[in-house]
Amino acid sequence: MSSAASDQPAPSLAAREDVRDPADGNAAHREHRLAWLDALRGVGAMAVVAEHMLPWFLPSLRPYWFSLGVYGILVFFLVSGYIIPASLERHGDLRRFWVSRAFRLYPLYLAVAALVVGLAWWVPVRAEVPRDGSAVAAHATMLLDVVGVGGVADTMWTLSYEMVFYLLVTALFVMRAHERSGLLAVLFAGFSVVVGLAFAGPVATGGWVPYVSGAVFAAGLACVVSGRFRTAGACVLGLMAVALPVLSGRVPWLGVAVLGVMFAGTAIHRWERGTGPLWPVAVTGALVALAPVGAIGSGWWWVQPDVWITTIALAAATFAGAMVLRGRRLPRVLTWMGLISYSLYLVHHPLLKYFVQVTGDLRRAPLPVQLVMAAAALALVMLVSALAYRFVERPMQRLGRRAARPATN
Repeated sequence: MSSAASDQPAPSLAAREDVRDPADGNAAHREHRLAWLDALRGVGAMAVVAEHMLPWFLPSLRPYWFSLGVYGILVFFLVSGYIIPASLERHGDLRRFWVSRAFRLYPLYLAVAALVVGLAWWVPVRAEVPRDGSAVAAHATMLLDVVGVGGVADTMWTLSYEMVFYLLVTALFVMRAHERSGLLAVLFAGFSVVVGLAFAGPVATGGWVPYVSGAVFAAGLACVVSGRFRTAGACVLGLMAVALPVLSGRVPWLGVAVLGVMFAGTAIHRWERGTGPLWPVAVTGALVALAPVGAIGSGWWWVQPDVWITTIALAAATFAGAMVLRGRRLPRVLTWMGLISYSLYLVHHPLLKYFVQVTGDLRRAPLPVQLVMAAAALALVMLVSALAYRFVERPMQRLGRRAARPATN
């Protein structure tokens, strides 16, 4: 992925399906019908791991006819779009939603950030991370990529768009406009084409962007979670969520296209439940395919039409294939990787850096040596990810569920 991750109920959804975020809860209590979403997360996570591992360990095996990293994040974003709004609508409680999201995302995120900063004496923090308070402000909100700040771990940039999506969904939920997912998908996808032609890069830059967005983020969420001035706070957050990817995002067209993809995931969910049409998804896909038309001359290989369109088609086919198989038993290894996918996603890149720091450059090593080292690195990544899930993610999720419960007299 570095080449570039969740106040009225909607009876129509909540009454028809007991929908839960597939990342929440103990594996023993997970419902079988959501296993396909875990499998998708596992596929997406492993695609991103491969995107980062192959250039360092097995460069001769890296594909260039599609982008593994972009494929992985598209799968992730489709899953988030499919499940996150449904999770919010099922509970109909913004406070519960945000408390559970905070406990779901922040503990491991902060742990990885602390690890990278703590080992900066050995492997320096990326040059893209400012050495001032703006980096702290940007990391505190997770809005890194849309405020022009690099994450201490390369993969953190996609969490910016998860957070932007949460803010948008919150605003839409408060305004009772959350069921217009198909229209929103088409609008964002179409807007991404316009943005790609109009903006070569961010127009709002500087350290003030993380500070201002951080202040708005904190004040807006305080209103949303507390219930005081909730509508005003949610609307301000929603406006900021639309503005930041366009005005200060590192790659404006990509940020807007990602939102189109995520709302397409929501539209698929509504179509599956019989509450919306499917045609907006096809239109969104066609528009997203056109989104990088203004960036073809940028030198990025992954935006070339054949690569970009193939990558989109593969991500769409993967999601569709998983939907077709959702009633069947899936390989346990895939669902397990989906369960630890957030840990896998966040820890793998720093670990690969440390591994290569010990072994040295492996790009010109004999193939048998590359294969052995790649297998060892992958085993290390899987082990640490499993431990991070067991000892960081799962306890914090349980704590988050308790904290999100309404107070009783």
